Amino acid sequence: MCTARVLYVDTDPMGMAHHGAALRWFEQGRCEWLRQRGRTYRDLEAAGTLLPIYELRVRYRRPARYDELLAIHTELGPVRPVRVVFRYRVVRQADGVLLVEGETHHACVDRQGRPWPLPDDLHALLQAHAAPSNDAGHA
Repeated sequence: MCTARVLYVDTDPMGMAHHGAALRWFEQGRCEWLRQRGRTYRDLEAAGTLLPIYELRVRYRRPARYDELLAIHTELGPVRPVRVVFRYRVVRQADGVLLVEGETHHACVDRQGRPWPLPDDLHALLQAHAAPSNDAGHA
């Protein structure tokens, strides 16, 4: 879990966070999830492992408003030799109300964009933290 604050730049004239802010919250959750397990995106990329998103799902439940503190809960979904899924729940920290939920599907590729198996050490780390799969046919 990590936290984020709804910034003024992320709000629209109605005072609500713009829908695109959720994608940044997902990225922050994913990066912090890895960091809390001793890895960073910078480390992965330096080693030649890239994880671009090939599918994104977002469900907006309630609006987030300027200056609210959010808790971003990230969990790892299914891990395959070349694919991985991250799932997110963004809640208002003050009362725990679910604001946004979603998931990102990532393919492991090399620097030329070709599918590339997850390195053994990264695959083992991800497998150790993966949630059971309940979405047959995806990832």
